[in-house]
Amino acid sequence: MLIALSVVLACLLVLIGVLLAFSHGKPMPFLDENGRPIEGSISEKIHVNINGLEQGMIIKSRDKTKPVLLFLHGGPGLPEYFLTKNHPTGFEDYFTVCWWEQRGAGLSYSPDIPLGTITVEQLISDTREVTNYLRNRFGKEKIYLMGHSGGSFFGILAAARSPELYHAYIGIAQMSQQHESEKLAYTYMVEQYQMAGDQRMLKRLGKFPVDKMDSIPDSYRALRDDAMHKIGIGTMHTMKSVITGLFLPSFINREYSFPEKIAIWRGKWSEYSTILWHQMLATDLTTKVTKLDIPVYFFHGIFDYTVTYALAKEYFEMLQVPMKGFYTFEKSAHSPLFEEPEKMQNILQEDVLSGLNNLADK
Repeated sequence: MLIALSVVLACLLVLIGVLLAFSHGKPMPFLDENGRPIEGSISEKIHVNINGLEQGMIIKSRDKTKPVLLFLHGGPGLPEYFLTKNHPTGFEDYFTVCWWEQRGAGLSYSPDIPLGTITVEQLISDTREVTNYLRNRFGKEKIYLMGHSGGSFFGILAAARSPELYHAYIGIAQMSQQHESEKLAYTYMVEQYQMAGDQRMLKRLGKFPVDKMDSIPDSYRALRDDAMHKIGIGTMHTMKSVITGLFLPSFINREYSFPEKIAIWRGKWSEYSTILWHQMLATDLTTKVTKLDIPVYFFHGIFDYTVTYALAKEYFEMLQVPMKGFYTFEKSAHSPLFEEPEKMQNILQEDVLSGLNNLADK
């Protein structure tokens, strides 16, 4: 017993040592062929006072004179920058990109944040303040706004209310009617697990008949994530596990300190995230935002049921905007920015930055 305990303790110490070694917490600079930082590049992790709360962000670009892109992560409450280590987006080649970690999430997590400030309205206000910080800092009249999943929920609301701040709005896995999306996803999962003969998963799903429920219990969220990933309709089509696909990669990203890595998951499973999730489920964006005064681009993976592809397409068709483009990613589920980065880069370069929609679905 004593020997076994000693072995376990030794393994834990080794694991902690490895994690600390992978946690120096400094953003990696962009280097030239001689190993020196590229002149005019930027790679920093900072905290900025946004509406009375210190909020963290990572800003990266090979050339900080490039157009500014503000990225709104999803979750709700789960930053996505850590995924760029294994799944580089290439955004920093074309933009000065700000990976803002929202109130209550990741670098901006604190157990002392008042629950009353965790609202969609507050996040819309925070988005505007971060936008103005970036505009002032980089001397830009307008920037680009990109929302992914949960970030697309308040992102499109922010763009509709303050179009004068943005060149265009880009929605990746754009939310619209999330409660209806959950019902469609549940039905699809049951069908897939029936075809596969997976009685264990069917029994677990049977405890939460979401397709017939008026409200979705909090206890369903963890099962939902597990069930979606196993059949390739979660974060990425090839990502079959939340543990190996998200949790472990977050702990081997050297650009976060160890406490920051812990904060990522504290924020994800905090009451802050739950509050936002319920607000998203209760809101129908197809009645809240029906028009925008700027170009709109939707990027969506064909395998996505985390935010259902069909509903995003329907929402796109009804939106009244001066110019729009819908782009289907044939190899992606929920995250085409990580799954098909070259296609994404091409669209951003050829269409978004040029104000065109030549590459959009016909």
